[in-house]
Amino acid sequence: TRKLYGIDDPHSGAYGLRCLMARRLVEQGVRFVQVTTSPGQPWDHHNSISKDMRKIASEVDQGSAALVQDLAARGMLDSTIVMWAGEFGRLPTTQNGDGRDHNRNAFTLWFAGGGFKKGLIYGETDEFGYKAVVNRVSVPDMIATVLRQLGLDHQKVQYPHGGRVETPSDVTVTGAKPVLDLLA
Repeated sequence: TRKLYGIDDPHSGAYGLRCLMARRLVEQGVRFVQVTTSPGQPWDHHNSISKDMRKIASEVDQGSAALVQDLAARGMLDSTIVMWAGEFGRLPTTQNGDGRDHNRNAFTLWFAGGGFKKGLIYGETDEFGYKAVVNRVSVPDMIATVLRQLGLDHQKVQYPHGGRVETPSDVTVTGAKPVLDLLA
């Protein structure tokens, strides 16, 4: 198990250990677990993107893959949603040749388990990678989809915020809907 998660590797071990702890928490019935990388925001590549992206990707690849493999091997992946996402998408251009700014028009994340289709690539950007143009999924639609898979109606989940009642998908403003094409 230590080898699967890369725990003894000084470069990836800390994140691998966090992924293993996440699996153990799920085994014990914890309903929501968030695994983060090292302190700070190591994905925020406004500079040194070439060097820093390779570094952080190599820290998280093995542990992330191990978590999915381990959950599947234990028969827990069907009832567990693994969502892997970063802070924002990144622009297809560099800042001063060394980094990239945030891109709210296109980003990538992936799901495993929890009723999401296996191996599905959904959506497409324009030829520059600037804006989603095919099968665009908004953040509110993605939230509505996840809530559906958790057995919750995104239109009925409400909470008070700033003196008014809101929904996680902000459905009254966005018209959010679950994206059924993502689901098995």
